[in-house]
Amino acid sequence: MQKSSGKYIKELSKLIDESRNIGLICHINPDGDAVGSMVGLYHYLTSKGKQCSMISPNGLQEFLLWMKGTEYITNAEVEPGRALTVIKESDLIILLDFNHPSRIGGLDNYLRDNKSRKIVLIDHHPIPEVDADFVISEPSFSSTAELILELVLHIEGEGFYNRDFFEPVYVGMMTDTGNFNFGSFDGNTLRNVAYMLDSGLDKDCITNRIYNNFSASRMKLMGFALYERMVVLENYNTAYIYLLREDLDRFNHSVGDTEGFVNLPLTIEGVVFSLLFIEKDDSIKISLRSKGNFEVNSFAEKYFYGGGHMNAAGGRSSLHIYECLTYFESLLPEQKEQLNETSREVK
Repeated sequence: MQKSSGKYIKELSKLIDESRNIGLICHINPDGDAVGSMVGLYHYLTSKGKQCSMISPNGLQEFLLWMKGTEYITNAEVEPGRALTVIKESDLIILLDFNHPSRIGGLDNYLRDNKSRKIVLIDHHPIPEVDADFVISEPSFSSTAELILELVLHIEGEGFYNRDFFEPVYVGMMTDTGNFNFGSFDGNTLRNVAYMLDSGLDKDCITNRIYNNFSASRMKLMGFALYERMVVLENYNTAYIYLLREDLDRFNHSVGDTEGFVNLPLTIEGVVFSLLFIEKDDSIKISLRSKGNFEVNSFAEKYFYGGGHMNAAGGRSSLHIYECLTYFESLLPEQKEQLNETSREVK
């Protein structure tokens, strides 16, 4: 699919120009792309003289808090009144990095109850189901952050540089591609990266803050997860990791500590389908990743109330953790032929 962001510029510019107070909202449990997109757009809009506020449905992961601007994000779980005030006072709301209203939890009710302002969706997930006045949806982009970057560069033209904007945008692009190791990035993505690097972006500093800044407890949890909680199903070219609540407590789990764990089994020869099951208080959180043409978004949607990209998706289950794992394994025989074929194709 060919990338196309220029077609949105006229309408987006008009909406921004006509707005004074702009609210930005990302999805629940925001990852690097959600936060990077929101913070980057925040810095761009404030540099243009706009009053801008940011809302996250819940708290941010620790490894993202170094970014300038994250201190201004309203946590709707902690400050629901403040979040409602931002929505009421905004004449433009921009939704970032999600394709379904359930991804912002109760904030969707606030939006439906306050329809006097315009709503824009900017996202790279397929099949958007969000009720918005203007939808910018481009699944061919590596990340919502890359889409934000291209939109701004189209508006500003050659020579645009804003470090506060570039840093979080780069974080979003880097984290959603696993430091440019997987996902739907292409030559155009890398040309965008080159543009930011040529403008003076310090990629090494950002990489250290994202990937080389974890706690010892997190490293021990990862080792435990691989040694005690990883199951390799060679017949199905599949592997998964599961973590119990007691495991997380044992290793003093902090938000963000399991980031990237789901990708680890994909480094095993022959494995093309990897999952991470995390036991929560009232459900199982499921992350899914794949190589090649195995569509984990379809799998997550069909079996685990989820969705996402072809090679990266999420889901959930209300089953007990061990019942959930048994159910998952019972689904694999039906997928065996496709998983084996995918494994042969990616060798």
